[in-house]
Order: sequence, then C-alpha cells, then structure tokens
Amino acid sequence: MAHATLPTPDHTRVFTVSNQKGGVGKTTTTVNIGAALARSGARVLVIDLDPQGNASTALGVEHHSDVPSVYDVLIDDFPLADVVQQSPEFPTLFCAPSTIHLAGAEIELVSQVAREHRLRTALEQFIQDAEEPFHYVLIDCPPSLGLLTINAFVAAKEVLIPIQCEYYALEGLSQLLSSIQLIQRHLNPGLAVSTILLTMYDGRTNLAQQVAQDVRDHFTGQVLESVIPRAVRISEAPSFGQSVISYDPTSLGAVSYLEAAAEIANRWAAGSSDTPDTNHPEGVSH
Repeated sequence: MAHATLPTPDHTRVFTVSNQKGGVGKTTTTVNIGAALARSGARVLVIDLDPQGNASTALGVEHHSDVPSVYDVLIDDFPLADVVQQSPEFPTLFCAPSTIHLAGAEIELVSQVAREHRLRTALEQFIQDAEEPFHYVLIDCPPSLGLLTINAFVAAKEVLIPIQCEYYALEGLSQLLSSIQLIQRHLNPGLAVSTILLTMYDGRTNLAQQVAQDVRDHFTGQVLESVIPRAVRISEAPSFGQSVISYDPTSLGAVSYLEAAAEIANRWAAGSSDTPDTNHPEGVSH
C-alpha cells in the first residue's frame, strides 16, 4: 500500500510530549505520532525519558538493564548515537531506549554539571553528526516535573500536550504551563507549546464534546483538528511491541494518528519562525 508523503521540515523539529497528569495517552501519542511520521518517510527519533520504558516496549527495541540507554547519555556522557536503536517497525524510525536505571537518574542528575542541559547537548551533537538528517525528535517524559522532564523541555523547541477528553482534563494544566514559562524564562527562551492533541475522545458523549470545546477555546490555534478516539486497537498494540500504525493500519485509531501526524507535518513545516508562541490561556485554573 502506498503511503502518503508528508512535507519534511528544513530543520529538525524537536518535540517534548508532556502532561504531568497520568493516563492521558502521552506515551501512546509519542509512539504513534512518531510511527505515523516515519511511515511517510520522515526520519524520526523517539527518546524514551520515562523510567517505565513503555515507549521502548511499544517500538519493539531492547531495553533490559544491560542495554545502553538514555541513562548512560545523561549520567555517563555516552554519545546519543551509541544508544540509539532502529525500530523494527519502519526503517526510518529510531529509539533511544529507557532502562530501569533511569529511575535513579533524577537523584544522580542533581550533582551533575549543567544538569538541565545534558540531553540538549547530547541531542545537538547527535543531530550535527548524523549522516542523514533527522526530521523529527519526539521526547517522551515521565508524568512529573523533575530533572528528566526539565532536560526534555530544555532540549526541545516545541511542546505537544495530549489532553484527555474527560472531566478533569484541564486539572493541573496551569502548573504545567507555569513550569513551561519558567523554562522559557531561565533555560530555553525558544520553547513554545505548538500542539495540543485531544485523546480518548468519545463523540457520543456531551462531556467529551464540551471538554473538547473548552480546550479549543483556551488554546486558540494550537489544537489539532484531528482527535484520537478511545479505541481497542490502540490499547492492544503495545503488548505486541508495535504502534497501532503497524499493528492495524486501517483501524480508526491508526487513521486518527495518521491524520494528526499529517497536521503536525503540514503546520509550520517551513521552519521555527512560523511556530506560534506559547499562549497563556485565561481561565485555566482547574
């Protein structure tokens, strides 16, 4: 089956996928957006910064305790190229895996020199040295605002926030946005919330429709038109070490992520100068 070709950016677009509220589809979004972009031919690196390693599992890469991982990059100055593995899903999809050692990295990073910039330094070197350019880097964070997540924010230019279409969807978002503002002010002035993705959407319920409208009202211009439904195939795919894009490419979940990836590729594809500034929506105080 022919895969749609999407426009590729003229520089590497680096996204941190973050929401401190768990269970919103953060890792699922990282994996499936990455796979969808790679399916179109883009070269994509997923960096798994979550000690649980779920993104590594879903992309089918080795991440047992003896495997070189992001931990070695952050703590022992390994080059990122030494830990990156090719995902078996698509030839242009790569993953820097997490291992259980990453669970201790929050504490170990405290005593490191330039502790907030370690991932950025490694990533910049990796991008510079790559024989073929990478079009996208997607960083999956733990659902917390510790030093791992700060490293992700400092390394990125764009933030992608998945928001679940449920009652407490906006709860905690003010804290996340405040944290991003602090990062902008002190560590990474170029960081912007460029993309909001509505997940676990059930259009049959008034609640989901209302939450979706609330989010669109708060984040004008940043919310993708595509929404990700609640779908069994999306939930099943990781247990087979796959994204839903390869597990069942014609399923509703896969098609939704393919549409979302196409929007991301088409929005601001020309360069960072077209990327919107972070909006600080009024009224997000849930």
